[in-house]
Order: sequence, then structure tokens, then C-alpha cells
Amino acid sequence: MNDNKYLPPLDTTTFQRIRKWYLFALATIALSIIVAQILIQHHLNSQLDDSKVINVAGRQRAYSQKLTKEVLLLKEISDPDQRNQIFAELRETLTVWKESHQALQQSEVAMGISKAENEEVQVLFQNINPHYNAMVGAVENIISDFKDSGKSNPDQSYVDILLENERSFLEMMDTIVNKYDVLSKTHLQHLKYKEYLLLAISLLILILEILFIFKPLSLQIRNTIKNLIVAQRKSDDSAKEIKKLFQEKEKSLQELQELNFVIDNAALFASTKQDGNVVFISKKFNELLGRNDQDINRPLYEILTTDEGQQQYLAEVLKSNRKNIRTEEIRIKTAKGESLWLDMSIIPMHQSSAQQSILILCSDITERKQNEQKVAQLTQANYEETMRQKQLQASQIVEGQEEERKRIAKDIHDGIGQMLTALKFNIESINLTNKEKTAEKIEYIKSLASDLIKGVRTATFNLTPPELSDHGIFPALHKMTHELSKLTGKNILFENKTDKNIRFNSLAETNIYRVVQEAVNNAIKYAEANFILVTINYNDNILSVVIDDDGKGFDDSILGKVPKNTSEGGMGLFFMKERMNYINGRLFINSIPGKGTRVTINYKTDSKEYIDREE
Repeated sequence: MNDNKYLPPLDTTTFQRIRKWYLFALATIALSIIVAQILIQHHLNSQLDDSKVINVAGRQRAYSQKLTKEVLLLKEISDPDQRNQIFAELRETLTVWKESHQALQQSEVAMGISKAENEEVQVLFQNINPHYNAMVGAVENIISDFKDSGKSNPDQSYVDILLENERSFLEMMDTIVNKYDVLSKTHLQHLKYKEYLLLAISLLILILEILFIFKPLSLQIRNTIKNLIVAQRKSDDSAKEIKKLFQEKEKSLQELQELNFVIDNAALFASTKQDGNVVFISKKFNELLGRNDQDINRPLYEILTTDEGQQQYLAEVLKSNRKNIRTEEIRIKTAKGESLWLDMSIIPMHQSSAQQSILILCSDITERKQNEQKVAQLTQANYEETMRQKQLQASQIVEGQEEERKRIAKDIHDGIGQMLTALKFNIESINLTNKEKTAEKIEYIKSLASDLIKGVRTATFNLTPPELSDHGIFPALHKMTHELSKLTGKNILFENKTDKNIRFNSLAETNIYRVVQEAVNNAIKYAEANFILVTINYNDNILSVVIDDDGKGFDDSILGKVPKNTSEGGMGLFFMKERMNYINGRLFINSIPGKGTRVTINYKTDSKEYIDREE
């Protein structure tokens, strides 16, 4: 341990030797790269020269053909201007052709062709020169005749010489071009050999580097690793902590893998080709459909359901969807005969190979559909129950109306009817001969007539007060409390906390009036109240009417119950609530036995619903 406490430095001699060989290897590699670049550049320049020669040779063929074409045009064209133009083009073509031919014969060595190769090319040019000279001479004679004597139509002999030598010239020029091509390929082959040699030298340098540079370094690294073992022992405690963290990480990874497994086995998806045949279908999907791996070698719509009508519909859906994503809720019948609902997303796949054109993603929504059906059944049941309650309420309302009619008929019969009968009997019993009794009967008839008028006024007032339709809810309530106070002898007061007379729609005013009237009548008849206060106020688009009495009160727990018939009582409270619900109002009733009752009416209005009128 003490020997390894401090690492010794590298040996100076070894280090210098490694550095020398390392620099030598780098220099050798750099030199080989430089030589390779020089050879490549030289070859590229040579290739450029060869391409120039080949282009010039190819142009010679083209210009020879152009000379022949222009001479033939001179024999065909009769227009003087066109002939002059063709002669000018002929002279220019001949000049370029002669210069290119001389350049090909004199520039081979400068273009990189060796002496032996140059001799072969010169032999080819010696063979082609007679044909070349003959063609040049013929064209020069044609141009000379035109220049000296103005003869624009060339002699047929010159034309024949030109045509006879053109074919041989073209064939020999092809041979020269091919020769240049062979020479260019020979240069390229020589360059390849040189490149192979440089590659071998570079590989040899790398091997020497491995033996004399990297191997000593590996030995030194081995010694360093031995020393690192000591440091590793000192980090055991840290390693234990890291191991603990790693185990937690493994546990998280395992949980993630389990989650991925669940997702993979829970996913319902498939892919199809353009013809509808299945490419792949998930294991979970197969299990849900009751299929096995042998059943997938057919169209998807046949795998999804066994019902023929559903198969035809699915086939149309899969064929018609080629551009946009389409979502369908489809009912299928599995191979096991089960009926399932699938939420299917059909996604077109735009791929060049066209092996997989449609991706199908599904989820099993059978339970949701069943729940929706149950909810629909419950909704229908609730609707039927609501309608039954409405019918019951309607019958109760009709029954209440009949009771009200009976009450009015009874009041008229017992009150106004009896008074009318008494009035009739008293009038018939008048004896004009007995003046004293006649005077008494007349006085009694007057009193009876006054009571009769009062009874009629009370009955008509309870039915439809004229103040309600003429002046609105405020004056009508004031009139009602005043009249009831006189008729009953009770202390019934009205307090209006608004400054203006505000009119509402007639339906709201009528129902509010009837509810207040019912509340006051209940306080008089059933609560036996001596003091009743009706307070009305209007703030923030809310009309509020409060009826307070000092009667005997009642147990307000019965307010949530709907009476089955009038014999149970409470029909008045039921009709009060129905009237407020009809105009979307609110009714609150608070009562304490022995301490009185408070009835509160709230009606929220639209700002455009009412009209302000001065008292």
C-alpha cells in the first residue's frame, strides 16, 4: 500500500522514444497524404487534358460533317443572300477545323502522352491526313472559285471528293478518339497502383504505432488501473448508497415495464393493406373478438364481426376512408356470438410502399353503451314519473278549482241568495194599510239591500279586483288590505317601500296578487291573526312581498308534502307554490307555532319587463 501511495512519473527515456516515434508516424502519414494529394491532382490535371483532347477530336468529326452539309446546301439553295451567308459560315468552319487538326498533332506530349504513345497517335494522323488534305483542298477550291469568279454553285467534282473522303475521315477519327480514351484509362490504372502502395505504407505506419506507441501506453494504463483499485476500496460506502439508489431505479423500471405490458395487452389495434387484408392485429384485439392467429389471413371486416350486414357496412367504411381520420361507434358480433360496441378510429397511413394503408384503433365501449341504455331507461322512467306527478298536480289544481267554485257558489247561496230570498219575502209581506209595520219593513229592506250590495262587492272583489288590471299590483294590494280590514275588523296594514308605481306583465301581477290574497286569507281564517302587515319593495330587479301575522302559526315541516285531497288541508299552500313556480318566482314560508307566520315572495324581473308610472 505504501509503495503505491504515490504514482511514479513515466520514464524519461521511454517518453522521449514514444514521442519520437509518434512524431515520425505522424510525419509519415502526413507525407503519404501529401504525396497522395499530389498524385491525385496530377491525375486530375491529366484527365482534364485528356478530356480536352477527346472533346477536340469529337469536334473534328462534327466539323467535318458540318463542312459537307454546308457544301451540299450551296447546291440546293438558289437565293444569293443565303448563299453568301453559307459561304461565310463555310470559311469559318474550315478555319476552326484546320486549327483543331493542327492542335491535335502538335500538343500530345504537352498533354501528358508519352513518346511511344505519341508515335502511335502520329501514325494514325499520318493515315488520316490524305483524307483530311483532300477535304480541305476541295473546300478551299470551292471558296476560291466563289471569291475569284463569284461562282456560287460548287463543282460536282469537289463535292464528290468531299463525300468520298468524309466517311474514311470519320472512321479514322473514331479510332483516334478511342486511342485517347485507352491512354486515359492507362493513366488512371497507374494512379490506382500508386494509391494502393500509399495505402499499404499508411497501414504499415499504423501497425508500427500500435507496437511502439500504443502498447507501451497500455502497460502504463494497466499500472494505473492497479492503483485505481485502492481508490475503489475507499468508495465502497458510496457504492452501497449508489446500489440502493440503483435498486430503487430498477424497481421503478420494473413497474414501468409492467405498466407497458398492461398497455400492450390492453390496446385494441390493427393495420390493413389497401385491399382490406390484415397486416397485424394485437393479441388483446384477437382475444376480444374470439379469434386465433389462423383467422387473420382475410379481410378485417370479416374478422371484426360475423354478421353479414355489419360486414358490408364495415367494408364500405374501410374502403371509403382514404384521406381523413374517421371515428365510428360500431356494434359487432364476435365469433363467440357476443354483441359488443367498439369506438373505432380509422387512420389512413400515407406510405410509399403501400404495404400498410390503414391503422385501426379501437376501444371497448360495451359497458358505456349498456350504462347509457340504463340511463335512458331511468330517464324515461323519471320522465313518466314526472308526467304522472304533473297529471296528479293538474288533477289537484282542477279539484282545487272545483272546490273554489263550490266555495263561491256556497257563499253566494248562503249569503247573497239568502239575503235575496229574505228581501223577496219582506217585499211581498208589505201591507200598505199598516203604515207602521210598512215603515219598519222598508227600513229592514234598506239594511238588507246594503248588506246585499256589500256581499256582492266582496264576492266580485275576491274574484277579479279592477285595480289589478287598471293600476297594477301596488294599488291592488293596497285596496285588498283596506277592504279586508273593513270587512273583517282585523288590523290589516299595507306598507309600500317604493317611490314609483311599477307595472309588470299581467301574468306575474295576477299570480303574485293571488298568492298574497291566499296568504292573508289563511292568516284570517286559520291562524286567527289580529294583526297582518303586507310589505312590498322593489330593488335590483327583484320584487319582494312579505306578509307577517301574529296568528297561532303551524308546523312548517308539512310544507314539503303534497296533500292528496282537500280533506287533508294545505291545498292553499300547495297552490301558492305552484303559482310562483309558474312565473319562475320563489316562495318562502317560516312559521313557529304560537308565534305567527312570515310568507316571503321574491320575483326577479328583466329590466325591460316593467314600466314606471307616476302615482
